[in-house]
Amino acid sequence: MPLTRRKLLGAGAAMAGVAALGGGSLWTRTAGKSPLLLSARNDDAGQHYAMGYYLNGQRAFATPVRERCHAVARHPFLPVALFVGRRPARESYLLDLRDGSLLQTLHSQPYRHFYGHAVFHAQGQWLYTTENDLNEPGRGVLGRYRLDHAALQLVHDGEASTHGVGPHELAWMPDGESLAIGNGGIRTDGLSRQQMNLETMTSSLVIMDRHGALISKEILTDTQSSIRHLDVAGDGTVVTGQQYHGPAYNRVPLLAIKRPGEAYQPFPVSQTQLAMMDQYTASIAIHRQQRQVAMTAPRGNRFFIWDLDSGETLLDTPMSDCAGVGAVPGGFAVTSGQGKCRYFDSRTADVQGQWLALPGGGWDNHLWLG
Repeated sequence: MPLTRRKLLGAGAAMAGVAALGGGSLWTRTAGKSPLLLSARNDDAGQHYAMGYYLNGQRAFATPVRERCHAVARHPFLPVALFVGRRPARESYLLDLRDGSLLQTLHSQPYRHFYGHAVFHAQGQWLYTTENDLNEPGRGVLGRYRLDHAALQLVHDGEASTHGVGPHELAWMPDGESLAIGNGGIRTDGLSRQQMNLETMTSSLVIMDRHGALISKEILTDTQSSIRHLDVAGDGTVVTGQQYHGPAYNRVPLLAIKRPGEAYQPFPVSQTQLAMMDQYTASIAIHRQQRQVAMTAPRGNRFFIWDLDSGETLLDTPMSDCAGVGAVPGGFAVTSGQGKCRYFDSRTADVQGQWLALPGGGWDNHLWLG
């Protein structure tokens, strides 16, 4: 059946109506569907896929794509999402979430590549991506794309500076008009992942409006820590996860927090937990209703949940190559690059985990749930 603007808009309106009804347990949604997980995944042969799976184990789609993807940007009301190419990808993929069909292969602009993350504006017309300027390797660019609803295509419509080097994840602040961006500080050479400036890198947490105006910029005290991933709470609290590129024997903070009106500072993580992270964090997720923050540390095979306000550790558990984490009703769902996926119910002090009926292994470091 050919895709049309009317069909997609109709499906989007129906999904918005379902969302307005709310409610339902983790495993039950309208028409008996559990929450949909969107993520990138590779098979044993190295083929890259854009995946859609319900948490009850039912596969929605598995669309082969040419380049490995990283994060997913879900449209706010249309059943479409952009699977963003992993650095230094030159392609990203716009999919119809009803059947996984490819609507568009989005190519980066000349002398640009994607950094793996993007977000749609709440009104649905604009998409923003973090990108690398290859003319000045590492200079951060916020790419702006307009969604042509008639053609169901994303059209490049300009760019702005991210006010830093090596931008990675970005997320909306509560006003819906400004963005938190983690500038990793690392220059990369051309279309490789070669790191050029580890001795002189400067990572920064930037808040800027979506048109490019800088609101604030804060620098990590540990100069060889690279801000990679982040999430934003409903009150504007930003939590970031770092990757450390200094000597292996150092123990530096790998989780930081920026509360409204306060300085950007390390989140209270024990030295024992830092040691288990092996100087590397992957995905960050904040549960807005439960005021909790979760983090995956795949190199250390460790998954954590903390109370966002007190810093109390709610869960510290081994999990093989834990990858993406996302908030769902009652807790968090976690994928794995080499092991099984799990759900953690964090509504009580005794956090309970259970295996998910999803295929094991091959999942990338990020997911979208809804």
